[in-house]
Formats: sequence, C-alpha cells, structure tokens
Amino acid sequence: MMEEWLDIVDEEGNPTGKTVERSAAHREGIRHRTAHVWLARIREGRPQLLLQKRSRDKDSHPGCFDMSSGGHIPAGVEYLPSAIRELQEELGVTAREEELIDCGVRRFFRKERFHGAPFLDCQVSRVYLLWKDPEEFHLQEEEVEEVRWIDYDDCIRAVRENHFPHCIAMEELKILEGAVRAGRPEA
Repeated sequence: MMEEWLDIVDEEGNPTGKTVERSAAHREGIRHRTAHVWLARIREGRPQLLLQKRSRDKDSHPGCFDMSSGGHIPAGVEYLPSAIRELQEELGVTAREEELIDCGVRRFFRKERFHGAPFLDCQVSRVYLLWKDPEEFHLQEEEVEEVRWIDYDDCIRAVRENHFPHCIAMEELKILEGAVRAGRPEA
C-alpha cells in the first residue's frame, strides 16, 4: 500500500507548505488535519448519532467505537472534500458539501501505544454534523466492523462513564451539542 502524504499545518490548521508521510506524522507527533463527520437522525423525538466500530486491524484504537466517519486529509486537499470522500469510502453514504454542518474545530495531542509502538497524534480536526438516515450502509471492511445508532444523551453518558470501548472525546460531543440540540434543519 502506498504511503499517504499529509500537509503539515500550523495551530489553526493552515498548511505550512511542507508535507509528511502519515506514518512519520504519527511516529514524530507532527501536526496534521483530519475531518470528522457525525451522522444524526431523530427517533422517537430524540437525536441519535451513528457510531462506527473501528476494524481490529486499524493502526490506532482497533475495535473501538468512534465517530460516524473520519479520516486524514491528503496533502493539497481541503476539509469538506475529504469529509465527503470518507463518508463514501467508509460507509457508502453520499452527501453534498452543503449538507454538512460545520460545528467547529478540535485541536489535540495524544501520546499512546498501539501494536507495541508509540503513536503520537497531533491533529487539527474539523467536526461536521450530517442529518441523514440512510436505508443501508456499505461498510469498508478494512476500516469499519459495524455501525450502530445511539441516543445523543446516552452517548454522552456512555463516553463519560466509559461503558464501551471507544475513542470518542467528550470535547467533540460537546462541539456537536448546539447543532444536535437545534435538530434537523428544514429541507
């Protein structure tokens, strides 16, 4: 498999003009960009989020529940096209850029170990909400094991109390809160 090249970015997520291989970015803790998309729907009057369970072969957080879709942004590409591409690749979900609600940016640095090796994750992530309830999903097996819907409030509680294996940040759920509580925009 060919190595993925990423833009090295400043604290605001602006490309610096330099690039780095994805593996080097995580080995050395070099700041890069990702796009995170959360699918939402309303069921019985309550907002729900779609969680994906990461494949057990993933280089980070294998077998953990995570946001609906997300991924690294290749060098020279912007947030929205990457978000749309990841939705299609990972879940088989088609969306238009204007359907994604920009909820904000999350910046973080995590130092962890996976598969016996250090994993340094320094990201600037743009977080999107997409009100969509597809009839079916086409999961990318090497990325996603399964998906499941969960009430937003139950998700907050489960993450806070660590009820299931996950890599969901409470900070990211809070970034979504305004858009989730506002409900689905009128079509």
